Amino acid sequence: MPAPTRPSSRARLMHATALMVALATAAAPPAVAAPQNQHLTVVELFTSQGCSSCPPADANLIALSRRPDVLALSFSVTYWDHLGWRDTFGKPEFTKRQYAYEPQLSERGPFTPQMVVNGRISRVGFNLAEIERAISAAPPFSGPDITLGPREVSIGRGAAPAAEADIWLVAYDPHVVEVPVRRGENSGRTLPHVRVVHRLERLGGWDGKPVHIARSETPPGLLTAVLVQLPSGGPILSAATE
Repeated sequence: MPAPTRPSSRARLMHATALMVALATAAAPPAVAAPQNQHLTVVELFTSQGCSSCPPADANLIALSRRPDVLALSFSVTYWDHLGWRDTFGKPEFTKRQYAYEPQLSERGPFTPQMVVNGRISRVGFNLAEIERAISAAPPFSGPDITLGPREVSIGRGAAPAAEADIWLVAYDPHVVEVPVRRGENSGRTLPHVRVVHRLERLGGWDGKPVHIARSETPPGLLTAVLVQLPSGGPILSAATE
């Protein structure tokens, strides 16, 4: 009877290594979603298709949207609708958001195109170099970690703000959208827009303690961002996006 074959020393070593990997994998804890608010700067453009000064700012936002460290958002306001063209993306809640910023940013009133950086710095939106300097000068976020799940938003623990912060959900279109304008100051032009906000919803408040909030499903074609922000147009403490 032939002698039984024995594995070589190399084969025994490979078997032992595979066994150790299998045991380590079985013992490892399940992966936890990492916070998504690292190294972001939020740039909000308040714009209108009825404003002849806005197209250069819309183009600047397209340039900024290519930066992975910038969350660029376009909010269409409604107060220029009387000039002959009703902005196709304008909503009263976007106008209200801009109005809330103005006293906090020492502005005399709302204007377009306005860019707001992290809720702290206001600039005219058609000067890209000035906006980039504002981005470089913006202090880093000091607020809680944010984790976006498909059905839930989780806000981590952090230093309690003096007043309860707002948790805002923003649904936006990440693509460039071409809008033909037929009347008003931009009549006859086709205007490109990017990161157009379609929904702004307050999910709740944050007082320094961890909180988990259910969220509705984002409509097809849109992405979701979450901002933790001091009330009444105050600074943004944290931001995250899908």
